[in-house]
Amino acid sequence: MILQIVPELDTGGAERTTIDIARALKETGWTALVATRGGRLAPELADAGGELVRMRVDSKNPRTIWRNAGALTRLIRERNISLVHARSRAPAWSALLAARRCRIPFVTTYHGIYQARGPFKRWYNSVMAKGDVVIANSQWTADHVRRTYAPKRLVTIPRGIDLAAFDPATIDNQRVAALRARWHVREDERLVLLPGRLSRWKGQLVLLKAMEALQKSERLPRGVRVVIAGDAQRRGTYREELKEAVERLDLHGVASIEEHIEDMPAAYLAADIVVSASTEPEAFGRVPPEASAMGRPVIATDHGGARETVLNGETGLLVIPGNVTMLAEALETLLSKARVELMMMGASGRAHIVRNFSLERMCAETLQVYRELLPNAHKA
Repeated sequence: MILQIVPELDTGGAERTTIDIARALKETGWTALVATRGGRLAPELADAGGELVRMRVDSKNPRTIWRNAGALTRLIRERNISLVHARSRAPAWSALLAARRCRIPFVTTYHGIYQARGPFKRWYNSVMAKGDVVIANSQWTADHVRRTYAPKRLVTIPRGIDLAAFDPATIDNQRVAALRARWHVREDERLVLLPGRLSRWKGQLVLLKAMEALQKSERLPRGVRVVIAGDAQRRGTYREELKEAVERLDLHGVASIEEHIEDMPAAYLAADIVVSASTEPEAFGRVPPEASAMGRPVIATDHGGARETVLNGETGLLVIPGNVTMLAEALETLLSKARVELMMMGASGRAHIVRNFSLERMCAETLQVYRELLPNAHKA
């Protein structure tokens, strides 16, 4: 029996990976438990065969962390849990204490890079390097962890893409047409899509300024639309700021700010070019590899995991983070290409993801870590 622990089950790489591993555990004959506050993805966890243990593990309050350690200790003993896998710092402290009390293996995964602006924050972050095995979700992440801490054992297991779900051959054209209609994008228009939660560091304003630069210099081809879509996640003021920027930059009718996308495979297929403009490095970043899996060329910022998932000049283009001029030039370059050239770039992108970033590979390698820590343990 394996227990994963994650703050919430809302959108995000850690949450999706939790569900993917729960499904793989169930299919392999293990019992998969997830301690979490809950969230919109809880029904998906149930569909995957995982069992949700509702607990306030999202709290950073020291007293709550200590109480959670006691609750997890009882859970481990009552359910005969063999291994605990933590995917975030606050719950990792509770999980570490409980695992050590019960003398069972403790695994962590770095899904992101944590800033340490002082000794206390560095100590707080260090829990993610205290696993019997520490998993990094990209080589870039692994390099960061290795430079910052000295984990007992560090392995790189890249985030996996569900190649069955993200397969352009399986997407009904009606799903694609419905999204373009919802966004008021005509059939003859080319669509540039930037999906992801609405947060300043995701670079939405950089893209809008790049579009303004192309339009002012009369280098923006006719019939190009930009859609920025994502969940505000309690950042409603930033959504309004983006809408005001569209008007201020004279991009009305060119760019629009849309709501969270539920059907991501169809959204990628609806686009001609996908942009990931994060100004801070993402440890892995789902948008570039998902878009590539759907056969779409990607413009991404040249840092973090994108350096591994986007092959510059072959599957897309890499640009300096926050550089409006370079992003505008990359957009101009791809928008000037014939559709067949973009299709060839997209095909190279899918081939790269299939070779290196499949969901099956991620799950198999993660379960192998568990087996190596539990050579004599019963699966249940």
